[in-house]
Amino acid sequence: MNLALWASQHRRSLIFLLLVAALAGAAAAFSLPVALFPQVSFPRIAITVDAGDQPASQMITLVARPVEQAIKSVPGLVEVRSTTSRGTSEMSLNFDWGTDMSVATLKVQAEISRLLPSLPQGTTFDIRQMNTNVFPVAAYSLTSDKLPLLKIRELAETELLPLLSSIRGVQRVEVLGSAPREVRVDVDQVRLTSLGLALDDVVKALQGPMCFRQLVWCRTGTNCC
Repeated sequence: MNLALWASQHRRSLIFLLLVAALAGAAAAFSLPVALFPQVSFPRIAITVDAGDQPASQMITLVARPVEQAIKSVPGLVEVRSTTSRGTSEMSLNFDWGTDMSVATLKVQAEISRLLPSLPQGTTFDIRQMNTNVFPVAAYSLTSDKLPLLKIRELAETELLPLLSSIRGVQRVEVLGSAPREVRVDVDQVRLTSLGLALDDVVKALQGPMCFRQLVWCRTGTNCC
């Protein structure tokens, strides 16, 4: 008995099976979840610690090392990698596969929160559990033969970032590369003392909307603001 003869004899059964398979496929097409990326839980946690304008050497001693020592007590931790720069320390924690990352994230957050009062004043931290939804889905590179890197970064932060952030469905836009503009202020301590000002007054004036010249006018009585 060949295949054609067998199919001819059982054509009603085959047609029925094909209809059942088609209906099952149509039902699955409308009920299966749809996502841009598959849900994959990586055993990795990213930590960003911000301590203002602390120099890199002090960040390593006062922030990075204490945090690393604190989180090493979390069960399942395999490796800690950290990169420290001025005012910022970024850490990547790798855990054993199969570790409950939700529990591990809570334990890491608890350890850093317990350590936070002993870190420099104003230190903040951010913890992210790495998964496919964290990685960017689009990246743009800006280059120029005439503009310096600082100017390119400034354009990206002031013009492109607001435009991209306003697009519906965009969750976060991050600018990477180059270095943010940094201004160094050299203070004449003798003149500052003669005006009746302290270094903290200069810091507050630079942080607030009031310029330093207005601060001097206020203290000298010429044009109090």
